[in-house]
Amino acid sequence: MPLKSDQIPIFKPTEVGKHHFGDTEWKPIYSGFTNVFHINRIEDYVEHLKFPLPPHRKTVYDFIFLARGESVRSKGLDKYEIKANTFFFLPPFQITTHQSMSPDSKGFYCHFDAEIMTKNYIQPGFLNTFPFLHFIGNPTVKIEEQAIDNVLYMLQRLEVEFKKTQPNFLFVTAYLLALLSEINLFAASTEKGKENAASRLTQQYKDALTKYVYEKQSVSEYADLLAVTPEHLNKCIKSVTGKSAHDLLSDIMLLEAKTLLRQTQLTISEIAFKVGKEDQSDFTRFFKSKSSLTPTQYRQMI
Repeated sequence: MPLKSDQIPIFKPTEVGKHHFGDTEWKPIYSGFTNVFHINRIEDYVEHLKFPLPPHRKTVYDFIFLARGESVRSKGLDKYEIKANTFFFLPPFQITTHQSMSPDSKGFYCHFDAEIMTKNYIQPGFLNTFPFLHFIGNPTVKIEEQAIDNVLYMLQRLEVEFKKTQPNFLFVTAYLLALLSEINLFAASTEKGKENAASRLTQQYKDALTKYVYEKQSVSEYADLLAVTPEHLNKCIKSVTGKSAHDLLSDIMLLEAKTLLRQTQLTISEIAFKVGKEDQSDFTRFFKSKSSLTPTQYRQMI
């Protein structure tokens, strides 16, 4: 579902500079192929980033690998603490925020367009074999010590290729494939035994919330979409998250409202209508109950 300009923005990689680095004099250097592939050292960028980064979506897969340090990043409604020797992956068009990264962090950031994989010799849909790339699922993978050297070698090889005037994308594809396959060895053991029917339904619900929050604004509508009863949906979500289905719906509505308050010139009443609150006073009560600020106070604070 394409998003309008007054919803959480979707960025091409070359469009994220102002979003991530604000009005600082320092700017990242982009190349003619940045929209399809990019890799850089985290330690070269971290001091210039203005955390927390506001919610956004990208058109590409991206990941970070922390060799040292700590970071907090979200995927949809879920927040993840990332520590040393850990990857965090994000698929295209997934909502994300980046809350923090410790100043001592070292590692790599990379993004790539699926086209560079499928354009060469990888079959369309092949990336679906990696669970950490799914829209639904755990985006973090911790690498065991014995595999760190292999992982770092492949990341460094991608970096060398990226710095060339004209990268060989056959090489890029090959090293990305090798890297993802190495990571997958550890992802499989991480995920084994964690999934059940309730957790799968919960993830499907979270996925649907991020996609349809402007179209569907009641739990019963999502239950219909997922072909279950509202009671069953709520029971499963409660068992997995400790929150009700309505709580998660409120969380995503609040996230969208904060983004619209921060990144658009829409009036409070227009934002209220977009997130399903036709009465502005009802929206104000909802917003304050969740954030301890009124919408006007939140916008003025920004």
